Amino acid sequence: MTAPSPVPPAGPPVPGLPWIGRLVDDSPPASSAGAAVLILLRELDSGVDTLLIERAHRPGDPASGQVGLPGGHVAPNDVSLVETALREAEEEVGVTAADLLGRPRYFATEYASAFRLRVGVFAAALDPSARAPLARDPGEVAEVYWLPAGKLSTVRPVRRETRFGPRTVDAVVHDDHVLWGFTLRVLREFFGLSSLPPATGPAAQ
Repeated sequence: MTAPSPVPPAGPPVPGLPWIGRLVDDSPPASSAGAAVLILLRELDSGVDTLLIERAHRPGDPASGQVGLPGGHVAPNDVSLVETALREAEEEVGVTAADLLGRPRYFATEYASAFRLRVGVFAAALDPSARAPLARDPGEVAEVYWLPAGKLSTVRPVRRETRFGPRTVDAVVHDDHVLWGFTLRVLREFFGLSSLPPATGPAAQ
């Protein structure tokens, strides 16, 4: 696992969302990773939610049926990783830069072992007046949903099919969606939660 880079305060914080305000307004070059994802937040009276997608089931796709963050592989024309994150967010859930409260900020570059990729992780807040994110291509994204950040503290063992075969993994279950592996690890780091115990072995991504 690649530890998050130090993130000194940069710029005014987004009101009510200190997790974004503490991050650096920066984007590494596209050549520094193979993919990028976006942690998209919304603030409600009940707390903060983060947007997740459940990918469509596709034979031969290691992400088939998995819950993850909007994002994907770097394209040849991408100059920076933030371009990748924004392009993928628009393609997958219809969210553009105009729907955000400011430019996405850089959190870290993490290694996703299941995909053998370095992944740039960015965070942004959805403008309350923006349109609701929706799955734009059902052949790629089966469902879009919001996860309350407080749910990330409740982790339990779940049996999942992994690239190593069936394994018991640490997971968060919300409305029948199972969040585990790389995305769970990144979100817990982002919200300052403790690392998960290494009980899940190599299947933990």
